[in-house]
Amino acid sequence: MANDSPSDKTPRSDLLARATSVRTAGDVAEDQTAVQDHSTPLARSVEQDLRVRQGIRSHAPFPRPARTRVMVVANQKGGVGKTTTTVNMAAALAQHGLRVLVVDLDPQGNASTALSIQHRRGTPSIYDAVVDGVPLADVVQPCPEVEGLFVVPATIDLAGAEIELVSMVAREGRLRKAIRAHPLVFGEGEDRFDYVLVDCPPSLGLLTLNALVAGEEMLIPIQAEYYALEGLGQLLETVEMVKAHLNPGLTVSTIVITMYDGRTRLSAGVAEEVREHFGAQVLRTAIPRSVRISEAPSYAQSVMTYDPGSPGALSYLEAAREIANSAVASHSPRQEGAR
Repeated sequence: MANDSPSDKTPRSDLLARATSVRTAGDVAEDQTAVQDHSTPLARSVEQDLRVRQGIRSHAPFPRPARTRVMVVANQKGGVGKTTTTVNMAAALAQHGLRVLVVDLDPQGNASTALSIQHRRGTPSIYDAVVDGVPLADVVQPCPEVEGLFVVPATIDLAGAEIELVSMVAREGRLRKAIRAHPLVFGEGEDRFDYVLVDCPPSLGLLTLNALVAGEEMLIPIQAEYYALEGLGQLLETVEMVKAHLNPGLTVSTIVITMYDGRTRLSAGVAEEVREHFGAQVLRTAIPRSVRISEAPSYAQSVMTYDPGSPGALSYLEAAREIANSAVASHSPRQEGAR
């Protein structure tokens, strides 16, 4: 590997200065006294941030995409906030007027739990759709906490699905077939789904492969920790193989930095490295490390309903707003042969 010349390197102080500008809702100040004093830059900044918070809290609808966006939330590295990102992004989008379907493809069923969805053994689930060919519409449940949010649950039966899929014809395309056969995906009516978010298991097995073949976009959560990028190369290599042989329209459209702690140089450095490598694919809003985000699943809720005014919830709202407002160049109608 060639060595970088000293002139090619950005001073560490500059890197840290840029990285610490990463926005999280936790940066929003609460000091009303400071807001009343407009004479200092800090006061003006606080006032602006409070206006941002008020805007985030508003329930103005997000723009609907021209057609259903099928987004795969994946990272084979565990503990990066993959499921947490899936359920909170989905809840935030639905709370702002969009119709969202979450497909829980992780045998642990954590997304189903966080959204108060029944997923005991024997419950109609994604297993039935992928393995037995049951129509996806027959296994969808509405989320009781959020209007406009629907879930295809995962049960423990899914744990053995990869073994069963091995011997099946077109095994890697069974989820795509199920999703595209649903009448509310890529439909024209007002009741069509605007987003389908697929929560993948933390592995690169047949279930994740099915998701990559079914999806059009990828959303990759990256934890702001030392080992954040470990294994990411393997995931991106898998994506390239899928694009070459099975799903040429797949694109990594969105990367979100999770568990960000603005007090540490480590988080700042990781955020800067991710932004330098992936550029505009990285959301401006980072998700802070938050006790409320961690607590919410134990109450069978997303943080969006558990504590909607918390920094974690506000950050996910702003991140969802970025996704809703984004114009993904590769998100265009596919050729009929690709469907």
